[in-house]
Amino acid sequence: MQWTSLQDFLTMRGYGLYVWGSFGACALGMLIESLWVRQRLRTIQSRLPKQELNG
Repeated sequence: MQWTSLQDFLTMRGYGLYVWGSFGACALGMLIESLWVRQRLRTIQSRLPKQELNG
């Protein structure tokens, strides 16, 4: 596809809302997933020394 203007690129011949909405939802999902993984890793790392001292 070739776009003649930024407006054509953003609207994508009428499918822009679907395309950019899907892109945004995917980016948001990846951001949330990475934050959850980071939080879970910190939780596990904070529990490890406590378990090693008691075990």
